Amino acid sequence: MDEAPLAPVQAPRRWRWLRRLLWLPVAFVAATVAQVAVLRFVDPPTSAFMLARQAEAWSQGEWRFRVAYDWRDLDTISPHLPLAVIAAEDQRFASHWGFDLDAIEQAIDHNARGKRIRGGSTISQQVAKNLFLWQGRSWLRKGLEAWYTLLIEAMWPKRRILEVHVNVAEFGDGIYGAQAAARSYWRKDAARLTMDESARLAAVLPAPRRYSASRPGPYVQRRAAWIQRQMRQIGGPDHLRRLD
Repeated sequence: MDEAPLAPVQAPRRWRWLRRLLWLPVAFVAATVAQVAVLRFVDPPTSAFMLARQAEAWSQGEWRFRVAYDWRDLDTISPHLPLAVIAAEDQRFASHWGFDLDAIEQAIDHNARGKRIRGGSTISQQVAKNLFLWQGRSWLRKGLEAWYTLLIEAMWPKRRILEVHVNVAEFGDGIYGAQAAARSYWRKDAARLTMDESARLAAVLPAPRRYSASRPGPYVQRRAAWIQRQMRQIGGPDHLRRLD
């Protein structure tokens, strides 16, 4: 009499879960690489920071609040603004690979002396944070920021990084990007921003909800004057040609 075939041996459940867990890093890498690759060519319709600000407003019952955001290609934005942002935030932008160790060291030393808190983030790091992450401080967020920064630097040219930055940076409460800022503050297009206006926009970037580019107080005025001197010192609009 023939014996019944043996049933296939089932792997213990814990091993099946382990195999699934091992696939999580692979899935994470694939998903994040795809995100950054797509945004190399596709202009972002929104960002993590914009979504968070909109959700915050609705959670507080501000149902009429709408984020102001209107994408403009870098060639249609006044060169004064990207230059002002580089002068204010990341003068080694053209030469570093996403991280400026000297700036980080200077920021740590500056903050240790009890002065106004200064960050050491590069423009690339800020793009990674604004596009994909959340506000706040944690080792998890910093780790993700570093990972996205590496991907952005590896997959995007410098001009694309700068273009995205000046379009998604927050220049006022709920005001994101050069065009929205130019329209909100001066009723003009981003192409017509002056050197002074651009310097004031760059001056408020550390705390755009605290400071105003259209009604600058003493700090923003001093900061904007310093930024304009730096814009001239690093070579003016010709400096942007180093990104080509």
